[in-house]
Amino acid sequence: MCIGFPGKVLSISEDGFALIDVNGVRREACLDLVDQEVAVGDYVLCHAGYAIHRLDEAVALEKLEFLRELIRNEIY
Repeated sequence: MCIGFPGKVLSISEDGFALIDVNGVRREACLDLVDQEVAVGDYVLCHAGYAIHRLDEAVALEKLEFLRELIRNEIY
């Protein structure tokens, strides 16, 4: 099973990589696969080091809460 996680874009480099924050953890994600414009402050859905979709903030926060709930309850 694969899982994507939402992250908030903190910065974007000239070579198309974003530094994202996922629940306090910072990661780098390649923006090459996103078909929409991404800006600092946006949320993106990430998988395997690639941002694959820009998310609405409300949806992203809902998904982050769901992931936290899974971790709290060890439902996976």
